[in-house]
Amino acid sequence: MRLHRNLVFTVLDSLHLIFNEGQYADKVIEKALKKDKRWGARDRAFIASTTYEIIRYKRLYAEIAEVNGHFSAQNIKRMFAVWTTLKGIQIPADWPEFEPTPTRKIKGRFDALIKTRAIRESIPDWLDTLGEQSLGNQLWEAEIKALNEEADVVLRINTLKTTIDLAEKRLQEEGIDTVRIPDLPEALRLVERQNVFLTQSFKDGWFEIQDGSSQKVAPLLDIRPGQRVIDACAGAGGKTLHLSSLLENKGQLIAMDIHQYKLNNLKLRARRAGAHNIETRLIDSNKVIKKLYGSADRVLIDAPCTGLGVLRRNPDAKWKIDSDFLDRVVATQQEILQSYSKLVKVGGKIIYATCSILPQENDQQIEKFMTSEAGKNFSLIESHNLYASKDHFDGFFIALLERKT
Repeated sequence: MRLHRNLVFTVLDSLHLIFNEGQYADKVIEKALKKDKRWGARDRAFIASTTYEIIRYKRLYAEIAEVNGHFSAQNIKRMFAVWTTLKGIQIPADWPEFEPTPTRKIKGRFDALIKTRAIRESIPDWLDTLGEQSLGNQLWEAEIKALNEEADVVLRINTLKTTIDLAEKRLQEEGIDTVRIPDLPEALRLVERQNVFLTQSFKDGWFEIQDGSSQKVAPLLDIRPGQRVIDACAGAGGKTLHLSSLLENKGQLIAMDIHQYKLNNLKLRARRAGAHNIETRLIDSNKVIKKLYGSADRVLIDAPCTGLGVLRRNPDAKWKIDSDFLDRVVATQQEILQSYSKLVKVGGKIIYATCSILPQENDQQIEKFMTSEAGKNFSLIESHNLYASKDHFDGFFIALLERKT
């Protein structure tokens, strides 16, 4: 591979913003890809994939490059040199900003350092200890390795506007090759990564990007057209739009969140998707929740979490959380479950879901809820732990409960 100077320095600038200024990788990369309109698909792919890979293996590359603490411009260049060496790529000799690359030393340090899992998989020591204690050594070993792999791009076909047969054919005409996924009737996986947002199919609302594990959540609610459904932690609305399609635009779908900007984004996505039965409500006080007590046939609680199940998509997240954050989010999850479970009618159903793989956020939360005063009226119908190492999609947890009295 021949390195192009402007692409390389765009990667280095992006890494500075992510490592030193705490900016989110997806936002930084999204902005970086718009820097030069002359860049083609291959150029943009290099910027995105290289930046993400160095983020993914930040600790390993830093250890090999003997970078301690501060990610100065020169230290980031050293980490980039590690990446090129391990990829078998040469940095041009006439680039004076780069020091001579000690290839033999880099490969020697790599061979020694990868014997330690926390360094090999580039995670904090506390997280490695927690993962092993929570999941056991064998599962954690497989899972953290899988979470360092690049995620597939999966589409959810919007049945409010089309069918999977028509969408598959149209995407192929637009140069997007896809394959179907067993057990996911509305899903197509891209054969290779491409910018599907430029297609007319996307502009017409024929699909959304939604991982396979995420697509398993809404169907489990057993929704029937005409019901009142509440998405209590809607965010930008990926699962809200899936719920709307299952409702066939009939009934009422209330999407709630504590952030207005996310609900505004949902409105735009709903308009493109032709989802007309969605009503957004900002949770700015407990009154918003209390007014809806006992009113819903179905409730989805897609709870805030550590996001450890989606590290393939957000590799910088493992450096933005700590054990204190886990304690805080576990407390918040239980508070939400206690309060939002009151939204459902007698005989209604709720789903509690997270994009985490930790039992502290998942099974243990359901167990705690079921033994509480609020949870005594519920029965657990089924629950599923989804792992990237086993299911080949994001790590997820889904529990379906029914209110008995």
